[in-house]
This record gives sequence, structure tokens and C-alpha cells, in this order.
Amino acid sequence: MTSQPSTPETAKVWFITGTSTGLGRALAHEVIAAGERLVATARDTSTLGDLVSAAPDRVRAVPLDVTDPAAVDDAVATALKDFGRIDVLVNNAGYAMRGAVEELSDVELRHQFDTNVFGAMDVTRKVLPTMRAQRSGCIVQMSSVGGVMATLGGTAYAGTKFALEGLSEGLALEVAHLGIHVVIVEPGPFRTDFGGRSVRFADPIDDYRSVLDPAKKQFLAMHGTQPGDPARAAHAIITATRMEKPPLRLPLGANAVDRIRERLQLRLDEVDATEPLGRPTDFA
Repeated sequence: MTSQPSTPETAKVWFITGTSTGLGRALAHEVIAAGERLVATARDTSTLGDLVSAAPDRVRAVPLDVTDPAAVDDAVATALKDFGRIDVLVNNAGYAMRGAVEELSDVELRHQFDTNVFGAMDVTRKVLPTMRAQRSGCIVQMSSVGGVMATLGGTAYAGTKFALEGLSEGLALEVAHLGIHVVIVEPGPFRTDFGGRSVRFADPIDDYRSVLDPAKKQFLAMHGTQPGDPARAAHAIITATRMEKPPLRLPLGANAVDRIRERLQLRLDEVDATEPLGRPTDFA
């Protein structure tokens, strides 16, 4: 599935973090196939050779560790030097740190937030001046079903995605009058390496094994059999960015749509159930 190709006159400049694997990689391929221009970033650009060779005149491979502010500055400067603008930013770089809250070390928890939240927001803040000057742009934040609901073993990851969603929802309100859109993408399980190299596990504590070991087993068993097709996800993301009014949130995959709808209904039920307790707390 390939998106409608752009012409050289209409081609947009995409800046995508974390394109070495996973959904970022699939999106990079789809962007190239759609005739767009691409700044593909990764910590190790040696993994991006096939992207550059696919369209050498339209693709740049740029090294970027989103937790390094100087590297973020350099990557954005390179994009502007080579292409003169940035039309679509995709904050995709990230990973999952799994384990109970108590099992996570301070270093593990902070690094999870440094990458998934502060890294994404640093790139966003560095690209915004260009988009403001253009009076146009689209910022795609790669969240997750985990940005709507936490799961056993995925607490830290969900915490980062909840934070990213809140920041992005507020950002959308701030920049709408400047012609800048924000799209929060909420994928379910997609057939990528997310269950492999993109996940890390904390050292276990015995008291949590009875609930976390089955969750871990189920998580690992899904690797390689996830229902989501990365190429179709990439097509959906490109389509959303091309809409006159892009959606604020874009759940991807039947799993995501069903689980998010179920979670929202549970939340509404909880609001109804607690209303008699909570509503009377205003001043009389």
C-alpha cells in the first residue's frame, strides 16, 4: 500500500526520529515511495544506507540521539541546511522499559522518560521556530495504546506515553492558530522489533513474579505474530498528515481501536459511579 505520490513542487520535508527499525523504518520507506523528502535519523546511521540509496536526492541520513541536546541542534540545523524547511516532524524514537515500579532503578526510570518524553519534546521545541516562521507544519507524536491505559509490566512505558499525550494535547491548543497541527498516534501491537531489541527488563523482585511473569510471557509470545502491519500504519499516518484537519488522535489497528473504546467506556462508567461523591464538593 503506497500513498499518493507528491510532485517535486508539492513534496514535503519529513524529519523522522528512530528510523533504523520498527514503525519509524516503515514510515521512512512509505515517505520515500510517496515522493516526499526525508531526514531520516538514528543513533547509528550505518543502518540507513538503503533509505539513502532509494532516493539520494531526496533523503538525508543524520545521526541523532534524542537525549543529547547538542545532537538535536545539529540534526535540525542539517535538515534546514539541506532542505530549507521542515513540514512534518515525527517523534518516533523510543523504547519500553518493563517491570514493576519498585523494580525499576532510578537510572532506568529516568532514562525511559529522557528518551520517550524529554527527547521528543526537545526535538519538538527545536523544530517549532521553523514551523512558526512557515506558518505551517504537522507534528506527529508516536504514542501507544499505553498512552491511554497502563498494563502489567508496562507501567514506566505507559507513564511516558501518558506524559507525551498530555504535553501534545496542550501543544495542539498552543499552535493551532499558527497553522501547525499535532497528531498523536496510538498504535496497538504491530509486527516490528518492539518485543525484541526495543524492550528492556528490570531485575525482578520475587513478590511481583506471580503477576508480572505471566504478563511478560504473554508479551514475549506475541513477538513476531502481532496483528498490525507496519506498512499499513505508515500509509495511515501519511494520509492523516495530508488531511485539511488532521485528527488529534489516531489509534492504529483493530486492537487499539477496541481497547481504547473499552477503556474510555470504563472511564465514563467510573465518572458516573463516583459522581454522587465528587459532585457535591464545590462550595455550596
